[in-house]
Amino acid sequence: MYRISIQSLIGSADATPSLVAMEPHADEVVFDGPYFRIYKNGKVDRLHRPLLVAAGVDDATGVVSKDVVLDAGTGLFVRVFLPKVQDQETGKKLPVLVYFHGGGFIIESADSATYHNYLNSVAAAAGVLVVSVNYRLAPENPLPAGYDDSWAALQWAVSAQDDWIAEHGDTARVFVAGDSAGGNIVHEMLLRASSNKGPRIEGAIVLHPFFGGSTAIDGESDDAVPKGSKLWAVACPGAANGVDDPRMNPTAPAGAPALEKLGCERLLVCTAQEDWLVARGRAYYGAVAASAWRGSAAWHETEGEGHTEGEGHVFFLRDPGCDKAKQLMDRVVAFISGA
Repeated sequence: MYRISIQSLIGSADATPSLVAMEPHADEVVFDGPYFRIYKNGKVDRLHRPLLVAAGVDDATGVVSKDVVLDAGTGLFVRVFLPKVQDQETGKKLPVLVYFHGGGFIIESADSATYHNYLNSVAAAAGVLVVSVNYRLAPENPLPAGYDDSWAALQWAVSAQDDWIAEHGDTARVFVAGDSAGGNIVHEMLLRASSNKGPRIEGAIVLHPFFGGSTAIDGESDDAVPKGSKLWAVACPGAANGVDDPRMNPTAPAGAPALEKLGCERLLVCTAQEDWLVARGRAYYGAVAASAWRGSAAWHETEGEGHTEGEGHVFFLRDPGCDKAKQLMDRVVAFISGA
């Protein structure tokens, strides 16, 4: 376990202890989950360090990967995954998929075993060149740092400065994807792509997206609103409207950019029946489909009553070999291929 204090990151060294001491119940736990714990005074305990995996050749799939540092000052890097070149048709380049990992904006990384293994599988199954983004995490680097890093990495990928992308990637066929907080990042990237008149994005895949709001919506569990609000307050403490910030609540009644401005041609929204964020995912898909957006929106929901752990939030990362994870992978592959 390792601990980060927001107070240690702001203000003077002399002022910080007194501020904490003056606040009653400063060490009161406001969020206690399996992966991190958040205190009233802003401290965060990360309860485990994920297993990190070096880039290289994956024996199971034949996918080869490498890390590329984009900004040594901030630590921004990407992990690039290239499937077996000999399996490609002669002269045919691969679609480029830019992926943003989940973790509530607080945990996880592009080099964790979870995402390394998952994206090896995606690259092999879909026949895509994957760029996995290791953006900065909160609370050390509150949003919009993670958004800005993701945007810089997306622009880098489509510029084809990297030799693998230049030789094997088709930057006319760019996709963005992400799970949980990464799905939230996908939405922000689509709005930035629209307002900046590019890059052109063919498709977006939003997996179990992390959205929320101050008022419960139809089908939302009793604890979803406070849970999402507490996580967002740590990730983006400067948000003027709190959890109704349009980046967190894209269907907010006021202030959210029109969904018709999404900067992609096709969209796939995925969640699971027992995902605590399922209502927000459904609402997002419904709002996009009902908007004046000219693209094509698709919905995939994993059925299940939640009797097993694998049917909850991002179950496909915890249990990638289960039947429902394989069905979801097939849907992602079909979407990329245009089926």
